[in-house]
Amino acid sequence: MAANHTKSILVLHGPNLNMLGLREPHHYGNDTLESINQRLAERAAKAGFGLECFQSNSEAELISKVQSLATKSVDFVIINPAAFTHTSVALRDALSAIKTPFIEVHLSNVYAREPFRHHSYFTDIAVGVISGLGAHGYMSALDYAVSFLSNQPA
Repeated sequence: MAANHTKSILVLHGPNLNMLGLREPHHYGNDTLESINQRLAERAAKAGFGLECFQSNSEAELISKVQSLATKSVDFVIINPAAFTHTSVALRDALSAIKTPFIEVHLSNVYAREPFRHHSYFTDIAVGVISGLGAHGYMSALDYAVSFLSNQPA
C-alpha cells in the first residue's frame, strides 16, 4: 500500500510581480505579492493541500524551478508568466516536458491591452486561462486545482 501523499500545488510568479502594490495599480490592483501568497497558502491549507510560491525576474530561474519538478513532483502548477507569456518558448518547453497540469493566470485583462499582449506561448498547453480578475484570478485557479486534484485517484 502506498504512503499517504499530500497533494501539492506550485504557484509560479514571473517578472515584475514582486512589484505588485506599487506597479501600475490601474492594471494590477493594490494587492502585494506577499498578501496574495498568504491568502493562497491559507486557502490551500484549509483544503489540506501543500502550497509553494516562487517568484523570479529571471527566466532561467523559472525554467530551473519547472525542470526541478521532473524529480520533485508537484501535482498542479498555477503560473503567471507575466511578460514571459509573450516571449518565452523556453519556459513553455519546460512546462511541456514535465507534463504537470497547469493554469495560466494574468491579473489584468491582456486582451484589453496592447496587441503584443494578446499572444501567449502557454495558452494552448494550459488546462485553462484566467485573465482580468486581479488577485481573485489566483484564488479561482487554486479552487479549480483543489477540485481537479480531489477528483484524481490517490
